[in-house]
Amino acid sequence: MKKWRCHIMLALLFCFSCENESVEQYVATPSPLQIPKLFSDNIIPPIIPINNPQTQEGIALGKKLFFDPILSRNNTLACVDCHAPENAFTDSAKFSEGINGNLGSRNSMPLFNLAWNYDEKFFWDGNTFSLEHQAFVPVSDPTEMDSNWKDLQLKLQQDTEYPKLFKNAFDTSNIDSTLVSKAIAQFERTLISANSKFDQFLLGETELTSNELNGFNVFMDETKGDCFHCHGSDKNPLWTDNSFHNNGLDNTFTDLGLGAVTGDPADNGKFKSPSLRNLAFTAPYMHDGRFATLEEVINHYSEGLKTSATIDPLMKKINLGGVNLSDSDKADLKAFLLSLSDYDFTIR
Repeated sequence: MKKWRCHIMLALLFCFSCENESVEQYVATPSPLQIPKLFSDNIIPPIIPINNPQTQEGIALGKKLFFDPILSRNNTLACVDCHAPENAFTDSAKFSEGINGNLGSRNSMPLFNLAWNYDEKFFWDGNTFSLEHQAFVPVSDPTEMDSNWKDLQLKLQQDTEYPKLFKNAFDTSNIDSTLVSKAIAQFERTLISANSKFDQFLLGETELTSNELNGFNVFMDETKGDCFHCHGSDKNPLWTDNSFHNNGLDNTFTDLGLGAVTGDPADNGKFKSPSLRNLAFTAPYMHDGRFATLEEVINHYSEGLKTSATIDPLMKKINLGGVNLSDSDKADLKAFLLSLSDYDFTIR
């Protein structure tokens, strides 16, 4: 009798196991990033979190959220309003305006090639630790979208479209802030800029003008522009070291930058080196948008450097006020910098 019961139990267990194996778990459609040749040849692969793989459904959801003012408390402000495609996903204003009319205190950073930010520190002061967290922050910031996440989740849950879209992307219609930020991060990782004139030159597809070529030489020459230490070279298609530097903007600091995050006085006045890609679209420049033109930026490094306790050692000619470029070298350097602009990227 015991033997008979044992056989029955084993049979039931086997059937239950088979039934479980026959149930297929939902998996969204994989959508690997399209890696540009210059990137694959010169830098390591992009950072894609194991718990947030790129999928067609996740990217589509993230794009919809990015362009939808539903994320703001009063449904008037979307991510795209401060990160416009025509401006290489930044704002043409010095400081972006939030839903209450309040202005931020820093220039909006452009969004591209974010999957290759290897230190995973975002914003001008590096105060966020992942792209997912970066996407999370502006929604609840009282100066920006001023949303309460509980209220926002309810809005999305009650929407006619979003529950189905979240189900397609993440196999759940239970919407929360984690999934919102994951979807936006997936979309942001697809914002890849790699088709500037200089990219085409490196691929042998076009030629530079003599001014652009001399400008590149000025950029690379340690006795002239000496720009490559912080902003990369033809071997670094990101055109940034993604690190933090005090580049001689001020003698004293009203904004401590990285120092306010780390609490280390040695970090005061340090800000993230932005990519030099797409400068044709991303004015004004610097963390506080103080420079309206590239000429002003170049003049700053040429003869406008200001010393302070944390000035970066790479500002080697601080005692001379800068690198002291000639007018012709300044013009050529500008021509080269503009050759890093990807006009196709702004068409979205």
